[in-house]
Amino acid sequence: MSHPLYDGAVEILARNDLGHYTVPTHGLYPFQWNWDSALSALGQSYVNESRAWTEIETLFDHQWPDGMVPHIIFHKEDEGYFPGPSVWGTERPVPTSGISQPAVTGFAVRKLFERAKDLPSARARAKALLPKIQAWHDWFFATRDPEETGLVAIIHPWESGRDNSADWNAALSRVPTEGVGDFQRRDIQHAAAAHRPTTEQYQRYIWLVKHFRAQGWDTAKLHDASPFRVVDPGFNAILLRSCADLAWLAEQLDEPAIGARAKTQSDKGLAAMEHLWSDRHQQYLCYDRAIGAPVDCLTVGGLLPVFTAIAPDRSARIAARLEDLARRTTYMIPSHDPHAPEYDGERYWLGPAWLIVNYMIADGLNRDGHTEIAARIVGDSMKLIVESGFSEYYDPMTGAPCGGPHFTWTAAMVIEFLKQTGGVE
Repeated sequence: MSHPLYDGAVEILARNDLGHYTVPTHGLYPFQWNWDSALSALGQSYVNESRAWTEIETLFDHQWPDGMVPHIIFHKEDEGYFPGPSVWGTERPVPTSGISQPAVTGFAVRKLFERAKDLPSARARAKALLPKIQAWHDWFFATRDPEETGLVAIIHPWESGRDNSADWNAALSRVPTEGVGDFQRRDIQHAAAAHRPTTEQYQRYIWLVKHFRAQGWDTAKLHDASPFRVVDPGFNAILLRSCADLAWLAEQLDEPAIGARAKTQSDKGLAAMEHLWSDRHQQYLCYDRAIGAPVDCLTVGGLLPVFTAIAPDRSARIAARLEDLARRTTYMIPSHDPHAPEYDGERYWLGPAWLIVNYMIADGLNRDGHTEIAARIVGDSMKLIVESGFSEYYDPMTGAPCGGPHFTWTAAMVIEFLKQTGGVE
């Protein structure tokens, strides 16, 4: 039986499909983005199983020799995006950016493997990806956790996926703007300026890119060279969930060495996450490694750890925090606490609700038995689509669509939710 939302989501996946990779949306994001691809493959897996595997394989075709998987792959020229390949200057055979993004691929590949109808193909394709994903995880722990704490730092706000989150304000304020020069932003030609990061933030983003380029993109040096080094609990939770899922996959695919390594990384990171817990706020906080202090800021990054296997009492407290947020918003989950002074319901990660975050948090809540609040999150997600279409993100009070339209990973999450809730066969 067909469902209009399912059909609409499938249409968007097809619209943004360029054969072996998918763009998040035409215009605003005309290239392949790292975590967009991994999460979009979840939706594709129900529509065209082989194509879902290709999405992730294409991403890893552009893995750097040191193991990094870049956050953007510039498959073809497009003047409509800034900063493009000439600004990054990474000198890869196919141009890429020089930083990474949340490592959600281990989780996605497990999902693809578990739901595969063509099991021989899935086994072969997962087995080929396994060492590549492990190499990426190894790269994170080697280059972004030099003191072997068990948790990695991001060195640029773009790596977090939550570009303009208030979590970064203090650390980003220490990034200079001198010498950035003039540039023309392209994002605000495709989306309302009020929905996007500010120009001053962009100046600091570009300063970091130019600073890293001056280091020759030697990723082993960039952590210590960056004035921006933040341990994000949400980013780490996604990485640690992928480590655990990679360990599970390795067991299924007779790769015990990878399995043991991935499990060790997951266990060590989960123990270290306790240092980021705030009893005062009843959620996790970022940690500014450059100054050695927690970041007193209430964002969805501190709730995302429920996606991974945190302790039951921590999961229960996050569920309670989410129930409180549900009482204060029309649509879950706001990316920033609405009572906080930085909150802005339309501006990117300062308040809007994102379906990918809703999906990951609901996944962890359901696993831990917090099914009522998980159902509220999924229900709100579907209401947003009915009322405002397949947008990039949404105002959690009004439900207004924000950012780019016809968004791939939003469509993919709709397919996931419909399949999970029995909305479609």
